[in-house]
Amino acid sequence: MSNILIVYAHPKTPQSFNQRVLLALVEALERENNNVKIRDLYAEHFQSNLTTDDLITLHAGDVPMDIQEEQNCIVWADTLVFIYPIWWASAPAVMKGYFDRVLAYGFAYVTEAGRTRGLLTDKRAVVKNSTGTPFDVYESQGFYSAMRLLVDKGVFEFCGFNEVRHLFYGGTPTAKPDVVQSYIDDAVANVLDFLPR
Repeated sequence: MSNILIVYAHPKTPQSFNQRVLLALVEALERENNNVKIRDLYAEHFQSNLTTDDLITLHAGDVPMDIQEEQNCIVWADTLVFIYPIWWASAPAVMKGYFDRVLAYGFAYVTEAGRTRGLLTDKRAVVKNSTGTPFDVYESQGFYSAMRLLVDKGVFEFCGFNEVRHLFYGGTPTAKPDVVQSYIDDAVANVLDFLPR
């Protein structure tokens, strides 16, 4: 049994690919008696801008309440799952803001003697991205490799995560229903396979 935090960033639209992945994943995880928490960033109106007040407060050693709530969820989890679409070759602004504000200095990493050290060393992450662009187009242009470098290494490995898996599902808005279902099945199976045993 694992503690799994799902961080979800997609405007709720009925039967969207990301929503279907989220629902199928939660059902499968709970069926196997895992503990699941969902942070739906759009539904929660998560404040994505790292403000001057945030920086001053964090520098003083105080953590704003909304950031503390998200950090508490990360502490609780052993596995984090991030579900979001790729827009303009990047994450939605609210997800980028989550990284900016929640994975803060002193919580996710520190610098000592000129060297940065990640603090979330007991965590693992799965990132699930959908694109409107077909998979082979993004793959051939190097976008997926670039995203793995920026997110897997630049965010999660930097913060000390001990394992990261990154999955891409391309052309989802125009894919045939059986293809979409195969993507959803694959997304769920990948998380179940990734959980610590």
